[in-house]
Amino acid sequence: MTTPTAIETLLRKFAAGDATLLAHMSADIDFRIDHFQDDEDVSWQSGQGLDAMGPILQRLATEVFPQGTKAKRIESTALDQSGWVMTTFEQEFFYGVRNCLCNSITYIISHEADGQVDFFRETVTNVVPLNT
Repeated sequence: MTTPTAIETLLRKFAAGDATLLAHMSADIDFRIDHFQDDEDVSWQSGQGLDAMGPILQRLATEVFPQGTKAKRIESTALDQSGWVMTTFEQEFFYGVRNCLCNSITYIISHEADGQVDFFRETVTNVVPLNT
């Protein structure tokens, strides 16, 4: 069994609603979520350092994921030996912004050192409403 990367652990804790996910972020984390072809204002989804993460995570919890999220797939590939990782993250969630159940696939480029993520760039490629 291989040890999960810091980004995999962070995403699993995020999906579980586990606040200890912050322990897997470096104090100087450089964090940003971008959205491909989306008209929503996501300028607040970026920040520097752990102090910025509290407000970002709070807004994500209340505005984007008011009912949490279900991780359907987390697949990571080390890009080299120096801590760079490419992750595919597929999730199903009730999207508070659109008031409907959705599926989304995102791609995350991250860097980790000493078991903590210090660079996080997520690109949300789509948010697809599910027929219920």
